[in-house]
Amino acid sequence: MKSSEVVKREARADCESCPLVPERREFLRSMSAFALAAISLSLPIRSATAKVLSSAVAGRKLLSYPVPATDGADIDRGNEVILVRYRNEVFAFNLSCPHQNTALRWNETDMRFQCPKHHSQYQPDGEFITGRATRNMDRLAIRRDATNNIVVDPDTLYRSDEDAAEWKAAVVKL
Repeated sequence: MKSSEVVKREARADCESCPLVPERREFLRSMSAFALAAISLSLPIRSATAKVLSSAVAGRKLLSYPVPATDGADIDRGNEVILVRYRNEVFAFNLSCPHQNTALRWNETDMRFQCPKHHSQYQPDGEFITGRATRNMDRLAIRRDATNNIVVDPDTLYRSDEDAAEWKAAVVKL
């Protein structure tokens, strides 16, 4: 009769040679990727699709969006733009948190933005509420065109601590 120690060693040797048993790190990596995908699919964020307009200034692109129908945030990840309708005003923001450039998330329930890295929070108009950030969200130049679309210049960014008047004026009133 074999001792229990010998049986355990033989069982481990059989499992280690089996090609169907993944390594622990590979399994954890796969499960982490799966969990991240599941979480990102469940986020209550509307996706925005921009129409790229030609610009008179060489090398610059302007983005055109329809006016959002309801209050909330539309995120254009490809162009790193957040378009927000809030209390009959439309704002355009840079997707990154001003603290350490982490992509911000929209919390539909609380109607506010939150940085997942250091938990800074912002009002829908970009004003800082709490957290490690030291200033408001960065606004982008925004206007309404002749066809009633919202036009955003993603290359013109206003910081509330450097361009207070421009930051405050970067809004379309509906």
